[in-house]
Amino acid sequence: MTEFHHISVLLDECIEGLNIKPDGIYVDGTLGGAGHSTQIAKRLTTGRLVGIDRDPVALKVAGERLEPYKENVTLVHSNFCEMAQVLKDLDIPGVDGILLDLGVSSPQLDDGSRGFSYMTDAPLDMRMNSQDSLSAETVVNTWPQEELKRILYTYGEERYAPQIAAAICRRREEAPIKNTLELVDIIRSAMPAAALREKQHPAKRSFQAIRIAVNDELGSVERVLEDAIDLLNPGGRLAIITFHSLEDRIVKTAMTAASKGCTCPPSFPVCVCGKKPKVKIISRKPIVATDAELERNPRARSAKLRVCEKL
Repeated sequence: MTEFHHISVLLDECIEGLNIKPDGIYVDGTLGGAGHSTQIAKRLTTGRLVGIDRDPVALKVAGERLEPYKENVTLVHSNFCEMAQVLKDLDIPGVDGILLDLGVSSPQLDDGSRGFSYMTDAPLDMRMNSQDSLSAETVVNTWPQEELKRILYTYGEERYAPQIAAAICRRREEAPIKNTLELVDIIRSAMPAAALREKQHPAKRSFQAIRIAVNDELGSVERVLEDAIDLLNPGGRLAIITFHSLEDRIVKTAMTAASKGCTCPPSFPVCVCGKKPKVKIISRKPIVATDAELERNPRARSAKLRVCEKL
C-alpha cells in the first residue's frame, strides 16, 4: 500500500454526529487517507458512500483502504466545493450525511516534496491538486505586495505581514524565489529577534496563509456551504471539522443562518420574508478533541467539529 499515514481527527465524534443509517447515502468530501470513510463504509449494508478528494495521491490510497467495501463506495477526483455537480453526475438527488474535514492531511504536510513544509527544502508548490495551475511559486513571485500583505495578515494572522511582504518583493526583484527554505530565510530576515525566539516556527503562519491562498480554501468552504444543506435529505446531517478560526467562522455563520430561517429586521411585527429554518444545530458549542486524543495526535488541538441536521 502507498505510504499515506494519517490519524483521523475527532473520528468517534464524527461518526456519532453523522448518525449513520445502514441504507443511507453519505458523502466524505475530503477523503484523505479514508480514516473517516472506512468507519462510515463499515456501517453500511445497502447504503452508499461517495468519497471526494482533489488530491490524486490521497484518492489512490483511499481506494486501497476501502477495497473491502468497494460494493458500497464510489470515489471521485474533484474539489468538495463541486459536490452538487458530482452528485448530479451520479444521479443522486439527496444524501443522508456529509462530512468535511478541512485540515490539510498529515502526509501532505510531511511529504517535503509537496512544498507544504517549512522544515524541508522543496520547490514552492503547496497545491493539493497537482493539476491546478496556481502554485505557491506563482503567488510568491507575481502577486502584488499589498495582496501578499493581505493574505499573510488575514489567512495567517501574521502580525509582521507588512515586513514579510516587503522582504519577499525585494528578494524576487533580484531573482525568482523557487524553494521553501529560501522563502523561510526571507521570512526570518523580516522578523525581529524577539519573534524568532518564540516557540512557534517563524514561517508557520506565512506558509499557512500562502497554502490557503493557493488552494482557495476559504472560497471552497463558502461555495460548498451554499449547496451542502440543500443536498441533505430530511434528517440528514452535515458535519464539518475546521482547524482555522476563519473557516470555523464561515461554518458557524452558515449553520446559524440556516437554523434561524426568518431574515426580517427585528422591528418588523410579523415575518414577511417567509423563510423557514432549514436545519437544527446538534451542538451549540463546537466539539473539540479529548485529552486522550490530544496525547495521541497533537495536531487535533485546533480542531472544531460542528454538526447540524436537516429539518
